[in-house]
Amino acid sequence: MQTEAHLPRHCSSSLQGIHSMGKIALLFAMILLPALSMAMTPEPVQQLAPVSKELKKQLIGTPVYIQIFKEERTLELYGKIGNEYRLLDTYRICNFSGGLGPKRREGDFKSPEGFYSVKMNQLKPDSRFYRAINIGFPNQYDRDQGYSGNYLMIHGDCKSIGCYAMTNAYMDQIFTYVNAALRNGQQEVNIAIYPFRMTESNMQRHRYSTYADFWKQLQPGYAYFAQYHQPPTVNVASGRYVMNSSPVITQPEAASQSFLALSKVK
Repeated sequence: MQTEAHLPRHCSSSLQGIHSMGKIALLFAMILLPALSMAMTPEPVQQLAPVSKELKKQLIGTPVYIQIFKEERTLELYGKIGNEYRLLDTYRICNFSGGLGPKRREGDFKSPEGFYSVKMNQLKPDSRFYRAINIGFPNQYDRDQGYSGNYLMIHGDCKSIGCYAMTNAYMDQIFTYVNAALRNGQQEVNIAIYPFRMTESNMQRHRYSTYADFWKQLQPGYAYFAQYHQPPTVNVASGRYVMNSSPVITQPEAASQSFLALSKVK
């Protein structure tokens, strides 16, 4: 068998050319891989800045929407201006229990996840935990799964056995906006409770969780609000959450008409 030294000159040159091309390809790979890696890495979630304190005060009575993120220990309160919901304030959750995942049965001490709605009769201004909002667990989805439990709240203080404890100071603000919105004509306040911010990178990080299938049902609601700045329309079909894929633009509700002039205020 001929070695490289005994090969004809043109073969030896070809081999040298191949080696050179290989080195060049390797060099390009070393240059491009970090860039590709950065391109494939999801950017961190950019938190929206809340409205000014002055505007926040003026928006008492506008329709509101709430998002809760367990892992980030965050409650976000949004107010409606025109056809969009703007961030009014962000509150740190003082305490919740049971870790990530939905509440399934009475006594499991887990705080719920999913989509809930609050009407006036679910407000508890005289709760033993200062003030409280009953989120309405179990909802239709929970009942379809056979889940059980009652009196799951967002409330004051910092103690939790399945609720979201916000401290009295934070709960005072949250309760004030929800109460004012309902009294001013909003039929119900929607509350979306997520295990974490449902970005693609976070979904990948939790892809092997026993709750992964359930969380995939929640993610479209998170993505919808992030894109359209409107709460998703959520229904339950065959024991699963389903929701709209595009916004329904309606005339502003009576409850928010007085706030339309503020829509251009930063």
